[in-house]
Amino acid sequence: MAYRSELEARLAKKTTKALVDYSMLEDGDRVMVGLSGGKDSWALLQILDVLRRRAPIRFSLVAVNVDSGYKEYKHDVIARTCEARGWEYRIEHTGIGEVIEDILDEDQTPCSLCARLRRGVLYRIASEVGANKIALGHHADDFIETLLLNLFFAGALKAMPAKLVSDDGAHVVIRPLVLVGEDEARQYAKQCELPIIGCCCPACGDLSLQRQRIKRLLMDLEVEHPGVKQSMLKALGNVAPRHLLDTRLNPPASLRASDAVQRAVNRAAPARSEAPRRSTGAIRLTPVN
Repeated sequence: MAYRSELEARLAKKTTKALVDYSMLEDGDRVMVGLSGGKDSWALLQILDVLRRRAPIRFSLVAVNVDSGYKEYKHDVIARTCEARGWEYRIEHTGIGEVIEDILDEDQTPCSLCARLRRGVLYRIASEVGANKIALGHHADDFIETLLLNLFFAGALKAMPAKLVSDDGAHVVIRPLVLVGEDEARQYAKQCELPIIGCCCPACGDLSLQRQRIKRLLMDLEVEHPGVKQSMLKALGNVAPRHLLDTRLNPPASLRASDAVQRAVNRAAPARSEAPRRSTGAIRLTPVN
């Protein structure tokens, strides 16, 4: 079965590499795809369905959409699209939007809190639909932007993992698009004629948000230095812990020479203290009475 385009072939290759490199899938998995209706989650669902038909292992897909409760949100479009393409799906209606408005202060941005609340809903539904894996549509740009956000504004050197186990050990989260760029995901969703639906949050697209500022910074850097984003993504898998300042990675008390070297140093110390002093050639003047 041939791929429909060069773009689909490229995404399939990158996604397959991520699935294999990070051991994301096993035979018999039931994968729940978090489907927001944005370009990334549509691209993820589409490419996983393509790979499912070709894979040497068996796995099933179910798309789950978490409706935050905004009136303008077009969850009906998501339902019609999934039905037309034969994708199993579920739409969960929530009041997350109202909860966020009650909790957040006026000067705070809702994105991180919204993501955490939606993640909690996904964990609950995963158990209800019998899914043992939760696939999210974060792409390579998301990993890089998260790295810089934590570096610049949180004082932490971290991004996000391609595969993780939830704190309670009950769920495995995978991010198969880790090697796929945002532009590629956008082009693929458009090529597959998938309807892009905004989240309808009032803060969506706010260019004053820190993540939007990071996006603009990376766009400028990529223009000036083509390949810089790819280099940053590679750096996330090429960490040198010994060259960082985190004492949890490098406890200062444990940083010492090997025992053999230390014994050699100890043996040499007495010899150095007993060695005759060399004459410096200086003339000693004796005072005359």
